Amino acid sequence: MDFSILTDYFSLYLEGFWGTVLSSVLALIGSFVLGAIIAVFRITPVKGLRWFGTGYVEFVRNIPLLLVVYVFYYGPSALGFTLDGFTAGTIGLAVYTSAFIAEAIRAGIMAVPKGQMEAARSSGLSYIQTMTNVILPQAIKLVIPPLGNQFINLIKNSSVLTIVAGFDLMYFADSISTETYRTFDTYIFVAVFYLVLTVPLSYGVRVWERRLQRKY
Repeated sequence: MDFSILTDYFSLYLEGFWGTVLSSVLALIGSFVLGAIIAVFRITPVKGLRWFGTGYVEFVRNIPLLLVVYVFYYGPSALGFTLDGFTAGTIGLAVYTSAFIAEAIRAGIMAVPKGQMEAARSSGLSYIQTMTNVILPQAIKLVIPPLGNQFINLIKNSSVLTIVAGFDLMYFADSISTETYRTFDTYIFVAVFYLVLTVPLSYGVRVWERRLQRKY
């Protein structure tokens, strides 16, 4: 293995690394907020919202991530504006991941005893207040391990940004590989950078899951 590739192009690797981190964090925040909203739609008594939430989850989960990214990369041009690769890729990643997060949060909501909802409503709280202040905090606490797993998947899926020139790790690796003709070595170092992100997260998720198991 030629370690000179890592040393000579470390600045490019590092730029791609921080691009991947930024995209992943932004996509996580967006997917979590959107996923929580869709999860509430999935179990709301309002039939129209419930249908929308179900349709959203089933549609997004059953199409390729790359297609979602292409929609946000090429689609806006039909409306008279464009999005750069990083923005389009991050939005696409957030939308795609939100469908999976919505299902995880919905499972958490269903695990909260129904008496919690009834007690909150009988005390005068509205449905939205009950979900925001009583149900969702408990549900999210229950599903932190699967949410952590989705974040790990999101980091790995962020490699799709390279298709739309999103300035992530894979994008810069492609440039390095083209310049050096050392494809194997180049991508082995990329794998190491991804492991730097995912291994600590994976360990943290397992620790948190064991703590929750002991608690509940």
